[in-house]
Amino acid sequence: MALREQAPPRATHEVANQPPPLENYNVVDTDRALLEAVEREGAGWALEEIRSVGEIAGSAEAIRWGFQANEITPKLRTHDRYGHRLDEVEFHPAWHELMRRAVEHGLHAAPWRDPKPGAHVARAAAFMSLTQAEGGFGCPISMTYAGVPALRANPELAAEWEPRFLSTVYDQRFIPAAQKDGALCGMAMTEKQGGSDVRANTTRAEPAGSGEFEITGHKWFCSAPMCDAFLVLAQAPAGLSCFLLPRWRPDGTRNAFHIQRLKDKLGNRSNASSEVEFDAALAWMIGEEGKGVRTIIEMVNHTRLDCVLGSAAGMRQAVAQATWQTSHRAAFGRLLVDQPLMQNVLADLAVESEAATVVAMRLARAYDDSWGGDQNARTLARLATAVTKYWVCKRAPVHAAEALECFGGNGFVEESIMPRLYRDSPLNSIWEGSGNVICLDVLRAMARSPESVALFFDEVGLAAGADPRLDTFVLDLRRRLGDPDGLEPRARGVVERMALAFQASLLLRHAPAAVAEAFVASRIADDGGRAFGTLPAGVDYRAIIDRASPNAA
Repeated sequence: MALREQAPPRATHEVANQPPPLENYNVVDTDRALLEAVEREGAGWALEEIRSVGEIAGSAEAIRWGFQANEITPKLRTHDRYGHRLDEVEFHPAWHELMRRAVEHGLHAAPWRDPKPGAHVARAAAFMSLTQAEGGFGCPISMTYAGVPALRANPELAAEWEPRFLSTVYDQRFIPAAQKDGALCGMAMTEKQGGSDVRANTTRAEPAGSGEFEITGHKWFCSAPMCDAFLVLAQAPAGLSCFLLPRWRPDGTRNAFHIQRLKDKLGNRSNASSEVEFDAALAWMIGEEGKGVRTIIEMVNHTRLDCVLGSAAGMRQAVAQATWQTSHRAAFGRLLVDQPLMQNVLADLAVESEAATVVAMRLARAYDDSWGGDQNARTLARLATAVTKYWVCKRAPVHAAEALECFGGNGFVEESIMPRLYRDSPLNSIWEGSGNVICLDVLRAMARSPESVALFFDEVGLAAGADPRLDTFVLDLRRRLGDPDGLEPRARGVVERMALAFQASLLLRHAPAAVAEAFVASRIADDGGRAFGTLPAGVDYRAIIDRASPNAA
């Protein structure tokens, strides 16, 4: 019997109408708003270095590291096979690669190593760029950056530890810091019974002689427990105080820093967040006894700046992904990016991203000016950081959700970066004070320092006369702030309007007319809806999209 010839298999796996991967591009060179802000805010001298970080962040290799570090998350090893305590955390090598690049480029310490004008702006731009590949490594980088000014409240400790924190060598070995080529700093404030109310902390600090203290207590959240030392709040005899608690004692033995568990988090999964116990752990006081909150606030303010930077970076990456996707995928006979309703969505997302970028970089310059000796800049930074942290971080989750929707179902699967951006987006709104805490902090800052309010309006007033809609908005804001009755329950609305006025002023002064007009019309004049994609008619959607899209490069 003759064999029948088999028919060739049908082609069922031809791939069409799918975008190529967004990789091997420079995230800085494709971000015009960031490039302009770097020059404007005084860090043009650092553009070559910032671009080198942008090249890493957009590389296929770094993008792969981000996925790997989230797929194989940190693992806690409490004991060795013989029962000895280890309290070590193992990470995927990809996480260490991201950490190495961050430390080598000074994202953890560059402004302290070389405190030239624009150093905080340069560092902010580089931080925003690398975290677009993966944000999880940012926590220990931010805390080390923020810990240095707090540490300086104890000059003797600073002389010992600051050179370790300023090193640009990433040394992941778990050995005493004195034997390492570089070190990182963490923080442990929150306890389960107090949460944001750190004055409710019950961790105790008992004097042990020779300026040493023994810390005993339980910390509900200790981020990045693999760090070499931690700033810790504990109750000393004279009240709540700040301490430096290292992982190793001076004699080379492990300090009584016991990791109880790693938190199973919604996002930020490549980073280890832990619950820890101290059992007479050795520590040294920083600052004045009983003034721990005042001491550690230096660290908190700088980490709040990084919350703004992280949220702005997430928005920028979401816009890059959404504009790339829609520029390469067609539906109903034409590219998505050419369809008017999609253009409205993309332009609205891009406007929000640019507003976050310009305000983040302006804040970074306030820190440069502050450390340069400008007391007014220091006063403004204290208020404006809290105002901006509240609003930019609040906008990040809804921004990520809308950008994800531009992909349809493709954005809902883990093979795209969008689910990770969405999961990570609420973090910065919670870290270093959730919404209510931040708004109450704004009220306290204004009450304690009325000159900060005047300085804030001076900053916003630099755009006076540029658009009557903003002028009217600012007058109304002054009226709201001038009415102290029931201000606390109105705090969110007031702080939101402060942030919008700040962003609008910056955009009117520095952004292209299309971007500024879209922001003012939709956010200041309320000529828009409550969801993204509701910009009013007459906005130049295409100009805004082209400015924000990585396709332009």
